[in-house]
Amino acid sequence: MDTSSKENIQLFCKNSVQPVGRSSLKAEYPSSEEKQPCCGELKLFLGALSFVYFAKALAEGYLKSTITQIERRFDIPSSLVGVIDGSFEIGNLLVITFVSYFGAKLHRPKIIGAGCLIMGVGTLLIAMPQFFMEQYRYERYSPFSNSTLSISPCLLESSSQLPISVLEKSQSKISNGCVQTVAIIGPIFGFLLGSLCAKLYVDIGFVNLDRITITPKDPQWVGAWWLGYLIAGIISLLAAVPFWCLPKSLPRPQSGEDSNSSTEKSKFIIDDHTDYKTPHGEKAKIMEMARDFLPSLKNLFGNPVYFLYLCTSTVQFNSLFGMVTYKPKYIEQQYGQSSSKANFVIGLINIPAVALGIFSGGIVMKKFRISVCGAAKLYLGSSVFGYLLFLSLFALGCENSDVAGLTVSYQGTKPVSSHERALFSDCNSRCKCSETKWEPMCGENGITYASACLAGCQTSNRSGKNIIFYNCTCVGIAASKSGNSSGIVGRCQKDNECPKMFLYFLVISVITSYTLSLGGIPGYILLLRCIKPQLKSFALGIYTLAIRVLAGIPAPVYFGVLIDTSCLKWGFKRCGSRGSCRLYDSNAFRHIYLGLTVILGTVSIFLSIAVLFILKKNYVSKHRSFITKRDRTMVSARFLKENCTTSDHLLQPNYWPGKETRL
Repeated sequence: MDTSSKENIQLFCKNSVQPVGRSSLKAEYPSSEEKQPCCGELKLFLGALSFVYFAKALAEGYLKSTITQIERRFDIPSSLVGVIDGSFEIGNLLVITFVSYFGAKLHRPKIIGAGCLIMGVGTLLIAMPQFFMEQYRYERYSPFSNSTLSISPCLLESSSQLPISVLEKSQSKISNGCVQTVAIIGPIFGFLLGSLCAKLYVDIGFVNLDRITITPKDPQWVGAWWLGYLIAGIISLLAAVPFWCLPKSLPRPQSGEDSNSSTEKSKFIIDDHTDYKTPHGEKAKIMEMARDFLPSLKNLFGNPVYFLYLCTSTVQFNSLFGMVTYKPKYIEQQYGQSSSKANFVIGLINIPAVALGIFSGGIVMKKFRISVCGAAKLYLGSSVFGYLLFLSLFALGCENSDVAGLTVSYQGTKPVSSHERALFSDCNSRCKCSETKWEPMCGENGITYASACLAGCQTSNRSGKNIIFYNCTCVGIAASKSGNSSGIVGRCQKDNECPKMFLYFLVISVITSYTLSLGGIPGYILLLRCIKPQLKSFALGIYTLAIRVLAGIPAPVYFGVLIDTSCLKWGFKRCGSRGSCRLYDSNAFRHIYLGLTVILGTVSIFLSIAVLFILKKNYVSKHRSFITKRDRTMVSARFLKENCTTSDHLLQPNYWPGKETRL
């Protein structure tokens, strides 16, 4: 499932006979009519594989888009959400190494089909808690009457006979680009689906929506996070069907081109063919393959280029996974945007920029015929320039919202330090308020209060879903007005410069995403060309395993733990334990989120430099020594070119050790 699409296609198309010469191949495929069944089944395999990649990418993209929704719905901190996100990768760890090794020699289509079934069932299971838990209850001052009323939010000491519960009730070329392109489209639809579901209330279909007093812009709003998992799960199950109808392998179609003009892809298929395909009629034995497992693993890690590139990618993907996981949350908390809008801009702007960058990197590699050293340089250059652009995001943040007792004093005159933070003041000392509740109210002075009670509001009016509070003593003090003032339900908007900063953030973020993704194809080519052909599938499996174990699982966890340290106001569950964060320190959040990403990116840059150094040291010197030897064997090589089979192309005069590093 997680190995390269190119590897899947190539290994699927191999014949089960030993390689023969060109004449034998022509005899085996004498006419174009005999090639049609192979081409038809290959197209079916390609289409099915593309659909699988789409389903997988859709589920992963949707998971990232629901992080904040899950956090609010289950009232859990970011660190625990990171564990949930990382656990999405754990299932791969049990099978990915063995599937990548044995899968190339067994019935690959059926293995992929079984993986799709497991993935579909698992995706459906993610949505199940919604159907077994009680309905979502948000903290909100919400009187039950729909008519205009007047109730005191501030319960004075003299009116202790009023029940406290009044305040507490609430609710070919095309084949080579095709699969990877679909894999990029998947996250786009995943985030767009997340944006759509975020606009729907979490308990849609189970409650009367007319009684819901909050909107998608409210920080306590939870969208229908579970709905997208049902859709993604069904798509994954449907993707498994075609693979049960495909044969184990197909004969490779014969190309009419001369060996001089044959593509590297066709040569690569034949090379792999000779290396580990068994004779016709002989079945591979599991025990024999198992005995080769450890030597193959040792061979991989003994390759310095492969090992260093593996380390580089692991560090870089730590940065990537941590950044992508909490990017919707960052947009919400830093720029005051809704979950729906955050997912929408990521899906419609950022991910297409990544797709365009990957495509551009492939075009550059092909057009300029860049060697393996050139690929390493392009990979390094895109990383350096991308992370330099990323540094500018530190200056594109918004200041903290003015929240009485947390970021500013109740007088609204100065920021408060951590030891000065207190939700109680003289203006609300006579009110019997709960310090743990988060029912934000925006005063007409532009300051947000944790609750109308803590704002000292005496009365309230409600008409429909609009609630206005009056005679708020704390609002009057901060407004420097004589008498009392009013406020409305919800948090105050951030300063007027914040929307402009958000626009700048989007522009820089898109350029950065494009620049960093330019190195995707060069890095992938570097990975494939630094190892022996017979180990490519296994190497990709180990690579994917390392990325998931060392990046996919831990990165969301430690990113979440550090982000939690920037929380200013924690919510509390009804049992009294700590819940999710209600308010973050914007400056601390920005420095933690961006700082971790840049630090990890810087480490990966130094490792990329080491990869380039090893390449120049080991491969350039071999290339020079081979040129001298080639001159002495020019006549013999020409003879072999004309008379030998295509599987002996390593002796051709136009071949050199760096040949496989070119597209």
